[in-house]
Amino acid sequence: MVDTIENPAEIQRQETVTRILDSGEKLFRHYGYAKTNVADIAKDLGMSPANIYRFFASKVEIHQAICARLLGTVQTLAELILNQEDMSVEARLRQWIAALHKITVETMMDQEKVHEMVIVALERDWQVVDAHIDRLNDMVAEVIAEGIATGEFPPQDPHSAARCFGAATVLLCHPQMVAQCLSKTNRAHPDELIDFAIRGLKH
Repeated sequence: MVDTIENPAEIQRQETVTRILDSGEKLFRHYGYAKTNVADIAKDLGMSPANIYRFFASKVEIHQAICARLLGTVQTLAELILNQEDMSVEARLRQWIAALHKITVETMMDQEKVHEMVIVALERDWQVVDAHIDRLNDMVAEVIAEGIATGEFPPQDPHSAARCFGAATVLLCHPQMVAQCLSKTNRAHPDELIDFAIRGLKH
C-alpha cells in the first residue's frame, strides 16, 4: 500500500485558515462581532486584509466558520454522552439536556460577546445552524430507537419523538430563551422540563 502524501500547500492553507478563525473568534469575543472587521483580524495576524480575502470572502464567512467550529464541539459532547453503553437511554437523555443547558448558560450567557455571535447566526438563519439541529435530532432519534428496542419506551416514530423532545426542552438550550428566563422565578425549572420531556417519551 502506498502511503498518502499530504500536500504541503494544503497543509499551509489549513494552518492559515485556523489562524484566521482563531484570531476572529478572539476578537469577536473581546470586542464583539459588530465592532470587529476583517482589517482588525488582518492586523492581529500581521497580514494584509487582501490575504484574508484569499481564504474568506467576508467577515460573515469567517463568522459562519467559527460558528460551525463551536457547534462541532457541542456535537462531539453529544456523541460522548449519548453513546454511553453503560447507562440507560433515559439517563443519557437526561445527562445530555442538562449538559447542553450548562453549556448554554456558561458559554453563551456568561460571555456577552459570544452570545452576540450566536444571536447573529440565529437571526440570519444560517444553514450551518439548521444542519447542527438536524444532526442533534438524528443522534437523539438513534438513542430513542434504542430505548424502544430495549423496552424503555413504547413503540413510536423515533425521529418524530426526537423533534418533539427537542421542542419540549428548547427553553433550556436556545440562547435567547435562556437569556430571557434565567432571572425569572415563574418559569419551569430545568429538571421539571427534562422530567416532562422524558414522560412524553414514555407514554
